[in-house]
Amino acid sequence: MTNILPSPDLIARLAAIVGDRYALTGQAEIAPYLIESRGLYKGNTPLVLKPGSVDEVSQILKLASETGAAIVPQGGNTGHVAGQIPRTGAADIVLSLERLNRIRDIDPIGNVIVADAGCILADIQKVAEAHNRLFPLSLGSQGSCRIGGNLSTNAGGTAVLAYGNMRQLCLGLEVVLPTGEIWDGLRRLKKDNTGYDLRDLFIGAEGTLGVITGAVLKLFPQPLGHQVGFAGLKSVADALPLFDKASSLCGAALTGFELMPRLGVEFTAKHIPGVRDPLDTVHAWYVLIDISTSDSAETAERMMSELLETAISGGLVENAVVAANEAQRKSLWHMRESMSPAQKPEGGSIKHDVSVPVSSIPAFMAEADAAVVAAIPGARICAFGHMGDGNIHYNISQPVSADKDTFISRWPEMNAIVHGIVMKYNGSISAEHGIGQLKRDELAKVRSPIEIDLMQRIKRAFDPAGIMNPDKVLKA
Repeated sequence: MTNILPSPDLIARLAAIVGDRYALTGQAEIAPYLIESRGLYKGNTPLVLKPGSVDEVSQILKLASETGAAIVPQGGNTGHVAGQIPRTGAADIVLSLERLNRIRDIDPIGNVIVADAGCILADIQKVAEAHNRLFPLSLGSQGSCRIGGNLSTNAGGTAVLAYGNMRQLCLGLEVVLPTGEIWDGLRRLKKDNTGYDLRDLFIGAEGTLGVITGAVLKLFPQPLGHQVGFAGLKSVADALPLFDKASSLCGAALTGFELMPRLGVEFTAKHIPGVRDPLDTVHAWYVLIDISTSDSAETAERMMSELLETAISGGLVENAVVAANEAQRKSLWHMRESMSPAQKPEGGSIKHDVSVPVSSIPAFMAEADAAVVAAIPGARICAFGHMGDGNIHYNISQPVSADKDTFISRWPEMNAIVHGIVMKYNGSISAEHGIGQLKRDELAKVRSPIEIDLMQRIKRAFDPAGIMNPDKVLKA
């Protein structure tokens, strides 16, 4: 079925499901739902719906399937690939999940929390902490991103090394299908081999197969020991043996291993209030190391001390500092988490969310850097990220004094260069942000025809009317 332009009568019928107060039609009130944070995509909609129950979501999707109205699910609108933004020139209806924000249950003994998809990530973390538990997903946008969006993009963050991404942090889902049917898969089992794993189809599907309305999430005991170290290195190559030593010494206690360039440290110290370079010497590269232990603070302290002393004596680390308290630990992480917004005042930034095998990171970086600078002399490369799991945010800031719009217009060219090198190393063009609109056409270039065909078959099977987030991930 082809998506339709909703008639005034259909808009009225959809609005009646949620009530006039939660059916937004005024341009000023719908404006925040139409543009993503980077300003690259701005869509159109005649209507934003804010359902307050799973039943209302069901009624909306049932009516949309019957009429061919396109639905774009949206959580906190923090996505980086415009999967949550309605299409430009279309009449997609935005379905905001912000009112579905109830904690349904928490079981500290079973280490699970059951929550609505509209719950803000930081609120989940706080509820878990109040019960002496940890929900480990940590993102820069955690004060505004919502669990449904985290699941729909299979969010990663800074703790994937130890805990996995959202696919590993979720036990069960509740999903409203495009037909309006409700699948209750809110199971709390770690072992369940009864048939196909439907849960995994919806995680990472970016709202193209249905609307996630609830989830069973894993919790963990709060760590008793926590240490954060910050080390200066002379090269990316030295980060590899340092990571190997950290993994061998700390095992599962190694919860973060973040790679940062000198340029990124300079940007954050320059543009982010309260941030300063933690070291009194300048280094080409830096690594933030996070260790969390379940037995004692002394164990974490011993591990960090032994690791850094060995690395310094072996010439892998030039200088290092260890956080003395929680405030300093937060300060070091704040610098890392501010590295992306710190690039904005420097002008245009062409961003890539890629992953390669950990052992290939130095070779990938060297080859990509050379190719990018050859194409755009003076380009400032600010590549940083979760080295422990191979995820690098390969960002390119414009040359000093360059024209921003001219630089940004070369985004497709830079994509072709960087993504081509990523694929050479058997990597991925989307490590944790998803495909959305931004990388939809790129996906067809990096996945085999049979893979694209299988995805399209799954899409047709779940959404025969073609109403769910059309033109995201796959071409409608």
